[in-house]
Amino acid sequence: MTNIKFGTDGWRGLIADDFTFDGVRQCAAATANYLLKNEDATRGIVIGYDTRFLSRDFARAAAEVIASAGINVILSDDYAATPAVSYAVKHRGLAGGVMITSSHNPAQWNGYKYKASYGGSGRPAIIKAIESELGNAAQKADKPGTITEADLKQDYIAALHRFVDLDTIKSSGMKFGIDTMYGSGRGILAGIFTAAGIPHVAIRSDPNPLFPGINPEPIEPHTHACQEMVVREHCAAGLITDGDADRIGACDENGNYVTSHMIFAIILRWLLERKRWSGDVVRAFNTTKMLDRISAKHNRKLLECGIGFKFICDLMLERDILVGGEESGGIGIARHLPERDGILNSLILAQIMAEEKRTLGQLVSDLFAEYGAHYYGRIDLHIPNDIKESAIARAQSGLTEFGGLKVLRTEGLDGVKFFLEDPDAKSDPKRAEAWLLLRASGTEPLLRIYSEAGSPELVQRLLEAGREFTLGKAATA
Repeated sequence: MTNIKFGTDGWRGLIADDFTFDGVRQCAAATANYLLKNEDATRGIVIGYDTRFLSRDFARAAAEVIASAGINVILSDDYAATPAVSYAVKHRGLAGGVMITSSHNPAQWNGYKYKASYGGSGRPAIIKAIESELGNAAQKADKPGTITEADLKQDYIAALHRFVDLDTIKSSGMKFGIDTMYGSGRGILAGIFTAAGIPHVAIRSDPNPLFPGINPEPIEPHTHACQEMVVREHCAAGLITDGDADRIGACDENGNYVTSHMIFAIILRWLLERKRWSGDVVRAFNTTKMLDRISAKHNRKLLECGIGFKFICDLMLERDILVGGEESGGIGIARHLPERDGILNSLILAQIMAEEKRTLGQLVSDLFAEYGAHYYGRIDLHIPNDIKESAIARAQSGLTEFGGLKVLRTEGLDGVKFFLEDPDAKSDPKRAEAWLLLRASGTEPLLRIYSEAGSPELVQRLLEAGREFTLGKAATA
């Protein structure tokens, strides 16, 4: 039996090493058993897949197992964006959905995501229930379910049209760069812009399971081709989606990378000031605290949750939530779906620019002027588990200083976060709080280090201090 463990957003593994057809069939059997015991399985399920190596074949294998349990399956007839699968679940009233994707991971990875009946990531309780079925054969039905191929794109595109104002974007005269990073979002945003007569240039829109030269993650350095294209083609901004198009990245008119934190902040400000929709705001533990300042100004409650969109989704189902997001570029607007959607957020970003008559760079400058400069960075350390666990244990031991700065307080919602005394904050009251977060992956030999501060130099200093601390080259007591 393949050793399968679901992380923050499903199960991922190296193709042919631990992500195998046997593993996919085990997940599918567990999904079928979960549906038969806990949902109205007669409503059926949808299965989508991205552009990765063997994704279509893995999806077909999952469909066959689930259908053998008597559950009807709608199988995407083409590569699908994850939010299109989630929308199909909700729009068609299905019992659930499966997406074969490893999202932003390198080419040698693939994965299995479960989407629940409400059209979003499976809540922690649902994922736990599915995991409890791993290793059990799928229940066999007297009459197997059907497998029907269907187009998942058109209904989803129609929903996007209802949510944004394409005429406003067109009337702005702005030209946009589009980069789908060889992923399954290919053709959707470009197709919408083409039909609406919005000028654009698209790159990396062909499906390529090797993702040549990059990981399909909309962060630097993988965004450099888009940054260069935007300057070369005189675009107002570059809109970037990851391998399965549920995450967004961007660059401004000068080719400067714009973090997902600033994208979230721009969208939040627009929702509060332009749309004035009700609801609280949710952010993950590793996300910018500028969102706290924006929410406070507009008298909105801000909720902080663990890392992984399933926690944001959980809150969306329990409370009146306007928007929720995380560091990795996953932003979800509850009126659309309790789900991340990089394509929708790209359209919204274009609409904000058009409505405000501001370039993306100017929108970021506006935020800094009102809420203070906030800079962010992250490094990923692929290290043995014993070093990873040692670093977390030492971080939890009650440090009073880190990177030469006094520790003001420590938080441990998800990892270990140090809030640090920034000497320059005394002369700049708007300056971002300085913090550093160490978080160990629960499924990989990986430790991520995150930092936010009022200057890029301080961010880099803290990240390097975090690296040295993790590798045992420096200790703070």
